[in-house]
Parts: sequence; structure tokens; C-alpha cells
Amino acid sequence: MTVLTILEIPDPRLRAVAAPVETVDDAVRQLIDDMFETMYAARGIGLAATQVGVERRVVVIDLQEGEDDEGKPIRDPRAYVNPEVTWVSEELSRYNEGCLSIPEQYAEVDRPARCRVTWLDRDGQPHEAEMDGLLATCMQHEIDHLNGVLFIDHISRLKRDMLVKKLNKARRAA
Repeated sequence: MTVLTILEIPDPRLRAVAAPVETVDDAVRQLIDDMFETMYAARGIGLAATQVGVERRVVVIDLQEGEDDEGKPIRDPRAYVNPEVTWVSEELSRYNEGCLSIPEQYAEVDRPARCRVTWLDRDGQPHEAEMDGLLATCMQHEIDHLNGVLFIDHISRLKRDMLVKKLNKARRAA
């Protein structure tokens, strides 16, 4: 497996709309494996293919909730090919979101508290599930990436400008 380079703002490739995956083959499975390796190396919980410069509709998520007896995160890797939100609740949920493409920056984002999603797994088998909590938030965040949308697009212009200035200041200091 390979750790891929994660694109960061203002890279224009983050605004690309990803193309559907026609066939889940070995190349797609290799991409999924590399995306997991990349996400874990960056200490993230979700990653969209567009964030590593691949314009395909592939998402990996592992909320890593809880720890084992040795204090290591319990992994539950999940791959989603061609994920699509088919329903969202009217009820909203607020979460302090961050993004590997906008390092060390966070903002409160309101999203639907629940969503129903369809997708193919790493073997090309179809699935559908209703998601809630952090999984619903993360899934909507990652599908946004596939559509060229960043979490900062969901906050006010003032907050977005402040966040970008803070990121640029941190980059200059590094």
C-alpha cells in the first residue's frame, strides 16, 4: 500500500466533480487500500478520492471509535464506491468539522442529522443504509468532496475568510 499526497486548499483539483466508477476492479480496490493507508497516516476519519487527486467517486471512512486493551483505536474501515445520498432528515446536527485538505482548521457546520445512502462495496455489491451521528456527518462531508464542495462552503464568508487566514499564517510559520 502507498501513502498518497493529500491535496490542500487552494488546489483547484479539490473543486473537481468526480466521475462515477464504472467497474469495481483491482485498480479501484488498490485505490481504496491506498486511501485507507493515507487516511490513517494523516490521522483522519474520512477521505475522498478527489482529495488525493483522483477524480473517481470513492470514499473511505473509519470513525475509529473506542480503543482496544492496548489503547489503540479500534478500526472499522469502510469503503464506499459511488456513494449517493438519497434522503436527508429535516432535523439538523452541528459538528465541529475539520478536513485533511484544510489542515488543523475547524468550524461548526450544520448538516442533516440523518441520511440514507446507497453505494457499492469493494466487491461491487450494492448497499443502502440510513446513517446518523458522526457517520452521517462524515459521509455527507466526503460526498461533498466528490462534488467539489468543501466544509468551509457551509460556513459564513467571514468565518471562512478567518479560517483561511489562520491556515495561511500557520503555513508561513512552518
